[in-house]
Amino acid sequence: MKLSSCIPQKISKLAFGLILVAAALAMTIISFTLLPVIGLVLVVPIVALAIYVFRLHLNDQCEIDPS
Repeated sequence: MKLSSCIPQKISKLAFGLILVAAALAMTIISFTLLPVIGLVLVVPIVALAIYVFRLHLNDQCEIDPS
């Protein structure tokens, strides 16, 4: 398996993680201004999901391997 063949999968994983981080930051800003308690409760799962996505590994066939 060539290293360059996995680049699109790595980029998509990174983009999805960055989108989740941006959503968490946006929800944090909104939670401080509009909905203090409810907004922060919604931010925690988004941050956890972003951390999970960044920690996912790609196997030899360049697919996400959750183990």
